[in-house]
Amino acid sequence: MLHRLTVSELARRIHRGEVSSREATQACLDQIARVDGQVRAYLSHDPADALAQADAADRLRASGQADPAAHPLLGVPVSLKDVIAHRGQPLGCASRILGNFVSPYDATVVHRLKAAGAVVFGRLNMDEFAMGSSTENSAFFTTLNPWDTTRIPGGSSGGCAASVAAHECFASVGSDTGGSIRQPAALCGVVGVKPTYGRVPRYGLTAFASSLDQIGPFTKDIADAALMTRVLSGHDPMDSTSMPEPVPDYLAALSGSLRGLRIGLPKEYLIGGMHPEVDASVRAAVRQLESLGAEIVEVSLPHTEYAAATYYIIAPAEASANLARFDGIRYGARVDGATPMELNSRTRGRGFGPEVKRRIMLGTYVLSSGYYDAYYLRAQKVRTLIRNDFLEAFKTVDALVTPTTPAPAFKVGEKSDDPLQMYLCDVFTISCNLAGICGLSLPCGFTSDPRLPIGLQLLGKPFGESTLFRIAHAYEQSTPWHRALAPLA
Repeated sequence: MLHRLTVSELARRIHRGEVSSREATQACLDQIARVDGQVRAYLSHDPADALAQADAADRLRASGQADPAAHPLLGVPVSLKDVIAHRGQPLGCASRILGNFVSPYDATVVHRLKAAGAVVFGRLNMDEFAMGSSTENSAFFTTLNPWDTTRIPGGSSGGCAASVAAHECFASVGSDTGGSIRQPAALCGVVGVKPTYGRVPRYGLTAFASSLDQIGPFTKDIADAALMTRVLSGHDPMDSTSMPEPVPDYLAALSGSLRGLRIGLPKEYLIGGMHPEVDASVRAAVRQLESLGAEIVEVSLPHTEYAAATYYIIAPAEASANLARFDGIRYGARVDGATPMELNSRTRGRGFGPEVKRRIMLGTYVLSSGYYDAYYLRAQKVRTLIRNDFLEAFKTVDALVTPTTPAPAFKVGEKSDDPLQMYLCDVFTISCNLAGICGLSLPCGFTSDPRLPIGLQLLGKPFGESTLFRIAHAYEQSTPWHRALAPLA
């Protein structure tokens, strides 16, 4: 069962010569062939290219030049959300408007994965242009949850979470604009990290909302999450929002002790209407953190109630501006018209799906003359208040603990006709993006019937990822949840 190893376990075995990268990569390809017809996590993958990369990793190890410090991911297969540029591979954002576009360059994170020795392969399904919470908005098909294939895996990075939960890759890399890493990680029972805004370069990430987007990893456990985040992080001169902050050794933070840490429990996040088993599991996790030595402190984030409204003004406004470039003229699919206006209108009308059109129209409206001050400018002011709430809370606590989602994965099609209910799936995750802080989700239990994963969210200070990994690792190692296998694993 080679495909069930963690990144850390596999990398150690490859460096020792106990297993080859080709064997590990073939194990992933075999697992994809076995289960992806049911999960549908991959939009595409290139077995020949993946095996060629694996052979190159094996030659590097055989030459004696592979260094575990310089090549911590040597030979480890890692897959990408279809919104991250990988040279020579399709870049479609799960949309028809990009047609058969192939990326001419590598995103910075892909360059860093390759430098660390990873085998980078596969394009993972997602909500079109990362707009959605269920992966039902993909232009091609819906990815399904490996725990129950009648249910959604979350979104927009649903393919990323499902592929890791189904052990079709050892880790994946996605993007998080309002919970698109943490929410699917919770619903699929894996670990998902949204780093601090500016921690991981966004060069090569197709933008949805530029002030909110952040790239991060999906993994099988916290040690892998710490390792992957370190590989992806660091300043990049190609990204003007990338921060020149030193990157700690996140693995060194995994001490196992929580003594001396104060963890805040925001009263606004334990609300009525949550699924009772989600509520019970999160409260049990809080008690477990306390038993491990942490001091639990109730805190208040008073502007939380305005987060969803604020997000759904700012994000569509930025999407409206970012998606203006997709016009059928310079690249991508094209529907001809008699005039440039007709060409643009036909191309965008047929190329974009319903949710993308909805958000473009919302964004264009709130940016329009006469409404800018009433909506967009006011939303930016409320965003500052939300960020200040977090910064004030972090004066007295080291991190915050909350549910990741208010309920487990829902049935495919259950919320498709109700966009508002779909938007509320991210009610606990969007504040993190608005505030620009770091967050992660890890498993904390299961519902009883059906058996579906439940996620625990940890939120940290800006550039406070080390503390989150320390807390998450201590909790993970004291509970059995991360060792559970999905039926399709």
